[in-house]
Amino acid sequence: MATYEEADGGAPLIQLLREEWGLFEGSGLGDAQAKELLADVLDDGEFVRRSFKAIENPDLSNLRSWEELRDELMHQNRWFLAEPMDMDRIRSLLDYLIAPQAALTDLSWYRARLMSNDNSYALEEMGAPPPHLAGHGRANPVGIPYLYLGSTRATSVAELRPHTGERACVAEFKLPTVDLKLADLRNPRGLISPLLVDETEIIKLRADVPLLERLGEELTRPVQPRGAPYEYVPTQYLCEFIKTCGFDGVLYRSSVSSDSGVNVAIFKPDLATALSVQEVAVERVSVQIAD
Repeated sequence: MATYEEADGGAPLIQLLREEWGLFEGSGLGDAQAKELLADVLDDGEFVRRSFKAIENPDLSNLRSWEELRDELMHQNRWFLAEPMDMDRIRSLLDYLIAPQAALTDLSWYRARLMSNDNSYALEEMGAPPPHLAGHGRANPVGIPYLYLGSTRATSVAELRPHTGERACVAEFKLPTVDLKLADLRNPRGLISPLLVDETEIIKLRADVPLLERLGEELTRPVQPRGAPYEYVPTQYLCEFIKTCGFDGVLYRSSVSSDSGVNVAIFKPDLATALSVQEVAVERVSVQIAD
């Protein structure tokens, strides 16, 4: 493979593929089984028994460009950028992150709203807010409403950062299962297989995987309410760019869910259909602190 070279004292190819690309993750295959499968794929049983090391590629310029762009968007320029990055490269990288339709079929998604009094919200009130009420969001700029949904009821409520004893209304939504194009930023490394990439592109792609992971981290990064007006700007910029690339929304990990929940931001709220709404109580809020 063009991204690795044989080396004494190196590591087995299976180990490198697991560590760098997340290959075989969730497959239940042990190293011996994975090695046998890879030997069949490559049609070379001897090749997978050798030791390898990764070919170094010092070019992390795209990741550095994002860091510089992020800082400029938050603290220097908002609309006319002095140092725009190569967005065409990000456009091409997004093609690797299209969420498979199978991952969306028959799934329910949820949106929660905290109740301010004893009156529950009606189903028609559980969608995205109207433009004049749409505040700064992780993905949307103020005045441009997106629909934020969680993969579980608990995730949708956790995203509200509620207090114990509060009550919320949780609505169940369905997304279309065909012709829905979502950018999946939950685990970019696990979505790209070096076995399916042209050899001339592997080293360059390997250098850009940290950029894709960083973009996913941006959407998951906890943000304090007082910092939202400017700290959300980089992810708003990113999501608006993703929208211009023909995507309908973006999948990202939840930073507050305790049940490994996933969030989706839908750029066109009308794509989702509200099915039902129920009232729930917040029984306990968990807090974890760093030592």
